[in-house]
Amino acid sequence: MSFRNKGRLIAAALSAIAALGCTSCSGNGRKADIVIYGGTSAGISAAIQAKRMGKSVIVLEPGTHIGGLTTGGLSWTDIGNKKVIGGIALEFYKRIKAHYDKPESWKWETKADYFERRRGPNQINEEAMWTFEPKVASAVFDQMLEEAGVKIITRARLDLAPGKGVIKDNGRITAIVMEDGTRYEGRVFIDATYEGDLMAKAGVKYTIGRESNSTYGETWNGSQPDHFHYHQFPKGVRVDPYVVPGKPESGLLPIIDPKGPGDTGAGDHRIQAYCFRMCLTNVPENRLPIEKPEGYDERDHELLLRFIESGQYHEPSSKYDPLPNHKTDTNNHGAVSTDYIGANYDYPEGDYATRERIIKRHEVYQKGYMWTLQNHPRVPEKLRAYYRQWGLPKDEFVSNGGWPTQLYIREARRMIGPVVMTEHHIMGREYARDSVGMGAYGMDSHNVQRYVTKEGYVRNEGNVQVGGFPPYPISYQAIVPRREEASNLLVPVCLSASHIAYGSIRMEPVFMVLGQSAATAAALAIDSNAAVQDVDYARLRERLLADKQVLEAPPELVRGDLDPTTMEGVVIDDPMAQLSPAWKGARGDSPRLGYAYMHDLDARDGKAYARFTVKMGQPGRYRVKLLYPKKETRASNTPIEIEGGGKIYRAKVNQRNEPVWLGPYDLPAEFTVTVTNRGTNGMVVVDGLQVAPAVQ
Repeated sequence: MSFRNKGRLIAAALSAIAALGCTSCSGNGRKADIVIYGGTSAGISAAIQAKRMGKSVIVLEPGTHIGGLTTGGLSWTDIGNKKVIGGIALEFYKRIKAHYDKPESWKWETKADYFERRRGPNQINEEAMWTFEPKVASAVFDQMLEEAGVKIITRARLDLAPGKGVIKDNGRITAIVMEDGTRYEGRVFIDATYEGDLMAKAGVKYTIGRESNSTYGETWNGSQPDHFHYHQFPKGVRVDPYVVPGKPESGLLPIIDPKGPGDTGAGDHRIQAYCFRMCLTNVPENRLPIEKPEGYDERDHELLLRFIESGQYHEPSSKYDPLPNHKTDTNNHGAVSTDYIGANYDYPEGDYATRERIIKRHEVYQKGYMWTLQNHPRVPEKLRAYYRQWGLPKDEFVSNGGWPTQLYIREARRMIGPVVMTEHHIMGREYARDSVGMGAYGMDSHNVQRYVTKEGYVRNEGNVQVGGFPPYPISYQAIVPRREEASNLLVPVCLSASHIAYGSIRMEPVFMVLGQSAATAAALAIDSNAAVQDVDYARLRERLLADKQVLEAPPELVRGDLDPTTMEGVVIDDPMAQLSPAWKGARGDSPRLGYAYMHDLDARDGKAYARFTVKMGQPGRYRVKLLYPKKETRASNTPIEIEGGGKIYRAKVNQRNEPVWLGPYDLPAEFTVTVTNRGTNGMVVVDGLQVAPAVQ
């Protein structure tokens, strides 16, 4: 055989190995069309899509855990609305259902018993299943990767040393370099990590923490000390924050911020708390005890013990969402729970050693939290008995003693791209015309800090849960950086979004959707020899739809009972109002305008307001009608204020009766209508506003 032919055979063999993931490549140089950093659910979806589009792919995972939170304990899928999940993500959940359709998959209970016990996000005759055991999620991903011919290289950590890790040429990444010196070359790169290390090392602009509300004209960003409806110490509960109760000179208990909470709406460096999504079981034959962890420090749990001793602690303090075979997806819930509030600020920018310390610290805290509830003598026996039923499953995370191998990184770096997704996109005030997937979850931030009130008691801050809006499109320009920063990089996880918008987007099914869309765009960029910023959106959209991605909300998810096109005058839906951070979305009552309406949780505290700006085109005499579904529990004295042209008109609305016209009022072409819950005697509901000329 000639030297030339031998060379061709060797080149062909190396090319074939690269297509399979380059797990046995020789030498320091490894190449593929698309290099994916991060073996998360987004990275897996991206790799499968890349292979389906005929591209060679390398997937590098800095750790050993594959599948991110989808296989790491988040098994009670946070989804928002299942109808907007398509493509590879939906394939995954369909395969989950196929597994549980087999009788042999039910070892510790029957399928009928499970669905009778609690279906949660599942429907009995649905095509997919949205709750599952972590080991089943891992098996499904393994099967999908094997079918696609993708192998993931683990323990491949990007070199984070200054000036290293990423090689660029004229704004393009040509190679990334691991800690061990291994170099991976590609035509397009995808950062699918929760941390955004590749993005950061490539010189892409990003942010960490909460923007101020003024940055993007938002309401629910920044510090929110007045917004504590959930996961907060109940009203009237006074838990002392000091090492020696009543003695500030003794110092604060761990991770209580003496500088908090900050001005309302002000930005800061803080990020929402992390935890492990524990998989627990109460089946004795499959249960491992939760031992007192090495490094246990009772001071870490003193707030919990004092809260219990207040008499206002209500069990369970965590969400024990049921999974098949008598297991749980256990998440944070309540004032003191599995979230290790304030212990993660150094994680996003930390080196590997720093992150490992933080992960271990969270493990010790969370195991210690469970051990305290099960064993501490200051916990009443009734509560201890309740918690002692739970242990770690013997058949989950077997290599790690039943403990999850993925910390829930709810938020780390966030790119600042050509488009920043904000609450305006989430609420429908702005609309992305270049959709690459849909978000559907409420704007959800966990607490970010504990602080001391002026009265000398501990408070949590940062929890925001705002819903009441339909699914919304996510812009393609939110998953690509600015061209001058990196013209061949896509970022489907640490995408471009404000803190509070990211709180809605950051769901595992959405990451899978965006991972697939990113790989599709990468393949099209390669085919046209273009920067990812120049991918023809029409071609991208065509391919995404062909692959059964969902890019717009189905009409039935947007419409309500009321059709504004048939209503007199101008009709404004509630998301178009300026809303204070004191409202909760709901859909339970009708008739309804649009997807949902807002209510104030019957707070009666004057903190809820909704301000509509009305533009009628010309001054005149106008009638005003507040829209809401009536109910006996509503306020009969809801204050409403109409202001314009130097005049203020005030009225009260009885929301126990049908909506009625107010006025008429002499008003300018533009005026405001404000609804509040000041001094109300029931729940205040805002569904929209209707304005029409006075009847002649």
